[in-house]
Amino acid sequence: MRAILKPGILPAADAEAAAAILRACVHCGFCNATCPSYQVLGDERDGPRGRIYLMKSLLEGEAVGTTTQTHLDRCLGCKACETTCPSGVHYTRLLDLVRPAVEAQVARPLRARALRWLLRRAIPHTRVFTVALTLGRWLRPLLPDALRRLIPRRRTFEDSAPLPASDQHYALLAGCVQEPTLPAINQAARAILARARIGLRAVPGSGCCGALPLHLGAVEEATACARRNIDAWSPLLETGAISGIFSASTGCTQVLKDYAHILRHDATYRARAEQVAAAVKDASEAITPAMLAPLHAEARSRLALQTPCSMQHGLKTHAQLEALLNAAGFDLQTVREPHLCCGSAGTYSLLQPAIARSLLERKLSNLEASAPTCIATANIGCLLHLETQARVPVRHWLELVAARVVKLERTASP
Repeated sequence: MRAILKPGILPAADAEAAAAILRACVHCGFCNATCPSYQVLGDERDGPRGRIYLMKSLLEGEAVGTTTQTHLDRCLGCKACETTCPSGVHYTRLLDLVRPAVEAQVARPLRARALRWLLRRAIPHTRVFTVALTLGRWLRPLLPDALRRLIPRRRTFEDSAPLPASDQHYALLAGCVQEPTLPAINQAARAILARARIGLRAVPGSGCCGALPLHLGAVEEATACARRNIDAWSPLLETGAISGIFSASTGCTQVLKDYAHILRHDATYRARAEQVAAAVKDASEAITPAMLAPLHAEARSRLALQTPCSMQHGLKTHAQLEALLNAAGFDLQTVREPHLCCGSAGTYSLLQPAIARSLLERKLSNLEASAPTCIATANIGCLLHLETQARVPVRHWLELVAARVVKLERTASP
């Protein structure tokens, strides 16, 4: 694709990167075949190829308005198009570069600005989110069914066995939504890793990974999150107090591993960002099949796996997760359209509810077709979204595996 970018819209280095991405696109349209929003809406501008043309027009200096903004907003950022693309187009890199420019050029209505501001101020800040969640749980019985479904019940993981001493520690990214919403996930991770003498350590000063502001085009807020986490974790990595950084939510893991790119223009933080990003371990990487081998003999149960887009198209660790679940004694059912997003995508289900609902119904129809006893996932956003409509229990895979670990130990003890 021919691209002659207008100077000044992006920093020079970013403009060069954007031009390279645009020139890699050969207009083939294979991306539309796996794009969730295109599958729902059928509009060329709601597929990656069409959005690339819209972004190209902006970068070449053409005036843009609400049409461009609307179609870019409808992108879930799932990266399915990148997995499909035969030319290796880094579509989401381009989108991340262009979003701030669109925000600067196209003013949103007051209501839309207020909602986005509220999401950025509430969700990434655990204390604020916890207060709002607690209030919602108190009022849950009084709310209409549609709202009640959005407020998850608290779930904890019980493990009465004393944990052995740890030979090494990982810093724990607790998760700004995950920990107050479903503490069972991190509790389950502790239970599994403790059996391998690995401890999880909460580090003061660390917090939101930056995913939410980044995907809403608030780049400065995202980089502030990254710097804060680097300041908290980097000294511990340098002294050997921790040997890695653990994340149980693949959406967060993906952003943590991208810190070097997020802080590419920051000479002060760039080297430490690379150090931190290299130390990040998703749960599917930190836990190995060898740790779970004794569970294989347990009674097998039918499990439908929803592989989050951040894992399947971003981290590309879905095969590792499948191996872990097989090692833990689960029978994974074949799921149609495994590549298709569930519609959660961070705040997407709140900002684009109609599209998200359509994708959710399609995803659950595919997941529940084989009559599984449970649906497993690896991302808190996907879990909460699926749980609003699912007819069978939805659990993080760590919860399911940890429950088997504890059960086996109780059975084996005299």
